[in-house]
Amino acid sequence: MISVLIVGDGNVANHLNEAFGKVDEIQLTKINSRKLENIPSADITILAVSDDAIAEVSKKINNDFLVHTSGACSIGELQNKNSKGVFYMLQTFTKNKPVNFSKVPFCLEADNTKNYKLLEKLASLIGKNIYKIDSNQREKLHIAAVFVNNFTNYMYSIGNDICEKHQIPFEILYPLIEETSEKIKSLAPKDAQTGPAIRKDHQTIKNHLNLLDNNQKEIYQLLTKSIQNGA
Repeated sequence: MISVLIVGDGNVANHLNEAFGKVDEIQLTKINSRKLENIPSADITILAVSDDAIAEVSKKINNDFLVHTSGACSIGELQNKNSKGVFYMLQTFTKNKPVNFSKVPFCLEADNTKNYKLLEKLASLIGKNIYKIDSNQREKLHIAAVFVNNFTNYMYSIGNDICEKHQIPFEILYPLIEETSEKIKSLAPKDAQTGPAIRKDHQTIKNHLNLLDNNQKEIYQLLTKSIQNGA
């Protein structure tokens, strides 16, 4: 039995609370980070708050082993006096959108081997993909994740805006999106690159630019230039 305390009330905290709550081997407690009086003890205390709040909130927690869930913050952001670690799940978490934790990569770090093994055991109770990732590696991984998730999602948003403007169902693009994500499982992304930029179809590029608003045009030109420079 592993006792776990979750501190926080955001998407990560709530999804973890739901997943851990289904596991008999976990004794679970959850509190809001704004109510840090009479904090329950636990084998692992998981601080699932915003990056900017990690240092301040961690100072108020004296439990034996405290971990945060941030991809962008180092283990050193934790200001508690006892053992420290990181329990970072490389996934996008959305309210009311179920998460299949068996497919989520768990990126773990701890200040000693014993604590790492404890985190590994906890992760294995809800997941399968476990990686030992230190703070330096995680910082770079988080940047990569921003590109493949946050920036890519913004590209979807632009595509959706264009479709809506011209009365085209966005769902027409679903098979293309799926094929693109599937293809990079067998090909390096650079080798999978297609489109007018890599082919240097100048007239097509010019035609596209004439159809875009100023913000979209700037992004299109920047990405086109970057693709061509990297080819």
